[in-house]
Amino acid sequence: MSAKELRTMMGWYHDGTGWGGWVLMTIFMVGFWGLVVFAVIALFRGTRSGGEWAPEHRDPIQILDERFARGEIDEDEYHARSAVLRGSGRYSHRPDRGTH
Repeated sequence: MSAKELRTMMGWYHDGTGWGGWVLMTIFMVGFWGLVVFAVIALFRGTRSGGEWAPEHRDPIQILDERFARGEIDEDEYHARSAVLRGSGRYSHRPDRGTH
């Protein structure tokens, strides 16, 4: 048996996937490793401890200002809620942001 016949029997000639197969395999390989990297990053982000991942504490006066600016509450409700927040003692240390 010649070397050419042996290679033909082993499928080394005209039995490959061609360039389309190589492109497809490359796309799948990049996708696979992309998913692996994404999973590792998501895993470490989810298990990290400490205050840096806790939602930041938002100032109630700032939230009230934003709601008034968006038009969710009218001026009377804004002033009433603002007076309650500023008069409660918890937020009275903050300077008055002015009246709207």
